[in-house]
Amino acid sequence: QVQLVESGGGLVQAGGSLRLSCAVSGSDSSISSMGWYRQAPGKQRELVAEVSSDTSTKYLNSVRDRFTISRDDAKDIVYLQMNSLKPEDTAVYYCNVEFIAVGGLSGYWGQGTQVTVSS
Repeated sequence: QVQLVESGGGLVQAGGSLRLSCAVSGSDSSISSMGWYRQAPGKQRELVAEVSSDTSTKYLNSVRDRFTISRDDAKDIVYLQMNSLKPEDTAVYYCNVEFIAVGGLSGYWGQGTQVTVSS
């Protein structure tokens, strides 16, 4: 059974940093893309950052110069380094992983980790 276990969320003051981790287990399939989404209260879930199997990345414009996504394929872990955090970054952050499956891609979600940035 595929499991995505997230860690690293918490409470931080504006201007601070956090690093989120998402460890993937339970699948023999190759991983295509790995990403982080977030959802603030009353808002839709949005893509924050994504890294593909060729290590190309894409970012939400508002985090582009502050967040860095990376992946460790040997350990099947994806990280999100978040610097210069702002109160508007407050949200539940979800890890998303897509596996290469027969017939296409198969996606999975983590349980979410709360990030709260105080002003």
